[in-house]
Amino acid sequence: MTQTHLPHNLLTNSYGFFFYPILVTKGEGLRMGDKARMQHGDPEGREEEERRWSSRSYNVGAVSSFLSTLVTFPIYKTIFRQQIHAFSIQEAIQQLRQEGMRRFYRGLFPPLLSKTLQGTLLFGTHDSLLLLLTSNPSEPCTLGERWTAGFLSGLVEALVLNPFERVQNVLQDGRKDARFPNTRSILREFNSYGLKERLVVGYYRGLSPVLLRNSLGSALYFSFKDPLRDGLAMRGLPSWLPALVSGSVNGTVTCLALYPLSVLIANMQSQVVGRDLLSLWQSVWSVWESHGRKLTLLYRGGSLLVLRSCLTWGLTTAIHDFLKENTGQKSLVE
Repeated sequence: MTQTHLPHNLLTNSYGFFFYPILVTKGEGLRMGDKARMQHGDPEGREEEERRWSSRSYNVGAVSSFLSTLVTFPIYKTIFRQQIHAFSIQEAIQQLRQEGMRRFYRGLFPPLLSKTLQGTLLFGTHDSLLLLLTSNPSEPCTLGERWTAGFLSGLVEALVLNPFERVQNVLQDGRKDARFPNTRSILREFNSYGLKERLVVGYYRGLSPVLLRNSLGSALYFSFKDPLRDGLAMRGLPSWLPALVSGSVNGTVTCLALYPLSVLIANMQSQVVGRDLLSLWQSVWSVWESHGRKLTLLYRGGSLLVLRSCLTWGLTTAIHDFLKENTGQKSLVE
């Protein structure tokens, strides 16, 4: 990372991102001296602002991910039930309806927190890594640089967020409601293990497929997001539409390509202890068997995944690019 105090930035940004856009609109985003230097074409001031931009992107990523997660949670929970039980859409919705509205938002807090942190880490570390990988930040990044930065940011994201996804998947498995009625009961179970089991069996269950899915997904997303957006922008579309379409198409294709890994992760991380706790390859075989050894059944939930991915990545990308432009580049000319 380009800043030695990055962990502090992550902590402050994850809680302070709500207030940052307000400060920017009041003219607090840049010191007056910085503005004056950049308005007079001072290269040193411009390079300093470019280097400072990566810390701002943590805030922007957090806001965009927070808002998109609130909108798409009901779709995500329906998909999860299809992944676990190989249900049709109607069967998954019927199961959720029988459980009632009181339990419909059960499991919201872990994905809301994890997705907000995901956006903070994903966009922030990607921009920071690009600054390390490129010798001249003002020049367009190459495909290899975007791929590498995306791949590494996905690894960081997976290592930090695996415990959140693990707790979330246990909470959303209706078969475990009686044993684990809330987040605290799951944490109590994991914390009762020894140190090694607490990590391998508890919080970091399913880490290998999570690392593979997140690193590849992040690399694909960042490799093609901006080129697709810029290509659409050249066609004279409304300013907000290219980012929305780019995020929707890119996110959907990436999620569909990696969907079997998500099914495997959901099944592995819903297992807790006892005979149901299978190894990686046992889990692969169990998922394949439970889905009738058919790829079509393995993609149960895929239709809703397309809808969710379009909404999630479209909204996240559009909000991210809008905030990035209006809290960063706009302030340079004020």
